[in-house]
Amino acid sequence: MVHQPYFPRFPLSQFIELFIYFEGIHQAHNVDRFLPNGDVEILIDFHDAPQYIYDNNTLKEIQACHHVWASGIRTEPITIPSGTNAAMMVISFKKGMAAPFFPFPMNEISDSVVDADLVWGHDFGDLRERLLDTKETQRRFALVEGFLIEKFHSAMNLNACVAHAVREMTERPDAVNIARLNNQIGYSQKHFTEMFRKNVGINPKSFLKIMRFQKAVRTIDALTEIDWQTVAHECGFYDQAHFINDFKHFSGFTPEHYSRIHTNYQNYIPVG
Repeated sequence: MVHQPYFPRFPLSQFIELFIYFEGIHQAHNVDRFLPNGDVEILIDFHDAPQYIYDNNTLKEIQACHHVWASGIRTEPITIPSGTNAAMMVISFKKGMAAPFFPFPMNEISDSVVDADLVWGHDFGDLRERLLDTKETQRRFALVEGFLIEKFHSAMNLNACVAHAVREMTERPDAVNIARLNNQIGYSQKHFTEMFRKNVGINPKSFLKIMRFQKAVRTIDALTEIDWQTVAHECGFYDQAHFINDFKHFSGFTPEHYSRIHTNYQNYIPVG
């Protein structure tokens, strides 16, 4: 089994969290529910057979993905293959930092998975062919890094206001107030919301809800005995009812049900 990360150098490091290459993974299940975590990814599949997206309820195939595709920020869970027998390279962007690499506002790809050819033409397909020509993982990382720097260098402009807002909501979601944050940045509420939506994919309120949900996931995963009222309060929810409703919306499970599920990969829940 191979599950290898790579952290790109500057200037990519401003925008991309890491690359991950994996192959030879064997799970006891075939289908995962992936929970919203604020991420945007580009996935390069080294196999020719399609990877499917499934209906969250019926688990029926609803979309086929081939070779290379982009996955936008999500406000609801998505059901995907578990990775068994797959061989893939994942480009995982830092939260809110993917916009310079896309030719349209990020809200146009939110809650969507789109073939790379429809976004960038054949460029990523050509990169995939070059990756297939080598079996050395480090060489593959270098090829992806070089490709991204060459293709997107002129577009790598950091939006400092969005970066600050995303960082605040990611690092301390329980303490952030959207109105105060907006005043701190200095734009009108309408302008800030639209700028955030185009760069991140969703509005600030929705992103903050996802970050509070993610803090709740991490908290639940770390505890053996849980006081639900305390978890709701410490993760920034207005009350326990809002906590339960938001958690169920983002995961499909109540917090108590989720706490009984054990998985080796955070945000990936076996469902089939």
